[in-house]
Amino acid sequence: MNRLPRLAAAVAAAALVVTAAGAAVADDGPGRSALTARKKLARALPGDAPHFPLEVVDGSGKDFTYMWGVEGKLEPRMDGLLDLPKLRAATQVDSDADNYYDGDAYYLTTDGKVILDKPLDGVRRQVASGWGAYDTFFSPGDLGGAKQPDILARDGQGVLWLYLAKADGSLTGKKKVGPGWGQYTQITGKGDLTGDGKTDIVARDKDGVLWLYKGTGDWTKPFAGRTRIGGGWNQFNLLHGAGDTDFDGRTDLVARDKSGALWRYKGTGKASAPFAAKEKIGNSGWNQYRIVY
Repeated sequence: MNRLPRLAAAVAAAALVVTAAGAAVADDGPGRSALTARKKLARALPGDAPHFPLEVVDGSGKDFTYMWGVEGKLEPRMDGLLDLPKLRAATQVDSDADNYYDGDAYYLTTDGKVILDKPLDGVRRQVASGWGAYDTFFSPGDLGGAKQPDILARDGQGVLWLYLAKADGSLTGKKKVGPGWGQYTQITGKGDLTGDGKTDIVARDKDGVLWLYKGTGDWTKPFAGRTRIGGGWNQFNLLHGAGDTDFDGRTDLVARDKSGALWRYKGTGKASAPFAAKEKIGNSGWNQYRIVY
């Protein structure tokens, strides 16, 4: 794949910022688009799984970025140049389905609005409202077969809902995945965990057991029945489907323990055992971040 056009686009994007109304204007200083250009220039190598940096938000709403080095190690923290004090949740997306990070994300605000941010395209706009009832919000990737990354959200009654994404990033009306998801304290995922090319998710129950839900590729019934991965996952206060963090073409899981240390479970691509043994990738201090996405 020829990278030069994409690199040129990234450099050009550094000259733009996005106003709250969504219009592109000249930037007189450092801004979100400049950071995005750096991310684009340092983006991941080609592979079979999506590549994303690790984005975090601290208690004040300040956004930071950790890039993954070529050996899967976290590089020094970069200032994300965004203040997100009213952010409830966020999820990165690969809008063009090329497995490269373009800076695209959906943000869920404290007043229930969903904002689509596509900095390289000069777009930031509201795509939904009335989402205040959801306590879980993330995009595992394409669940509807149209290549666009879709959104999963869980309401307070434990019902999981699917919102299919359109080509322009707008969302369809909600479609019911099913009830009973309130038994889980964490639900996450980013891409294919089992090697069949379909988007999967994992969920941790209140007893600390992690379960795999294999994707079907059919938005009318996006997941097959669950299979047990293993117990002991209550040692973590955060589970994050991170995509491919070590450039081996497989989707990984990042977990934060209660002391604030960060761990990685490398993906294996096998449904019977989707993750290898954990490895430590960050010392204590990660509890300072209230959102990891």
